[in-house]
Amino acid sequence: MKTWTTKSGPTITRVMGGRCNVFLVSHGGRFLLVDTGPAGMWRLLISRLRKLGAEKLDGIVLTHTHFDHAGKAARLREMFGCPVYVHRSEAELLEKGANPVIRGSTPFGSAVAFLASITPKKMLAYAPCATDVTVDERLDLPDFGPNTYILHTPGHTRGSMSVIVGGETALAGDGLVGMFRSTAFPPFAEDSRELVESWGRLLGTGCRIFLPAHGGAKNADELRAEYERRRVAHRAP
Repeated sequence: MKTWTTKSGPTITRVMGGRCNVFLVSHGGRFLLVDTGPAGMWRLLISRLRKLGAEKLDGIVLTHTHFDHAGKAARLREMFGCPVYVHRSEAELLEKGANPVIRGSTPFGSAVAFLASITPKKMLAYAPCATDVTVDERLDLPDFGPNTYILHTPGHTRGSMSVIVGGETALAGDGLVGMFRSTAFPPFAEDSRELVESWGRLLGTGCRIFLPAHGGAKNADELRAEYERRRVAHRAP
């Protein structure tokens, strides 16, 4: 597990990696989980949460509702009785255990998206989960630290969101990836132009560190350089 500490107080710990990074935001004895990972490895997640002192969760934010991010949401909500936050446009999908569109933004991503399109839906399904809080463009989370909030950052999916922690660190979901040195652009995006626009919104938060759901951190200089290149190609503002 790796931890990032913000100057304003909240800490961020990557409690799970592999198929999907799962982050725990801690502040003043309150705990916010960002994404849940797929349905498996339940005992490992609970063990790591307890090791960090999180005997309870005070909220779960889903950056979007693909199965590898929302797979444990229903079970965690039932166990901890905590609210689940999701963007309004994906609340119905979460309540059905269904995935948003999977669309490739690169040749590799397009090939994988095609395979996903012919895969039986039940193989990518996850346990349906109730939505407790729907998010539109922004939702402040003062209980989890100053300048901590959810920001709508569409592109990967229509309802993709990021969590801004302390105004310093962004938990960006699949809005960017950290698996490659040469690029932060994800292989899947429902709307590539909208995704580049969301990079502009993320850079506008003043964050210096961007933690994706897949791979390692990207810094603001890396993201800004690629944003400037891609916004011309995608005609983003």
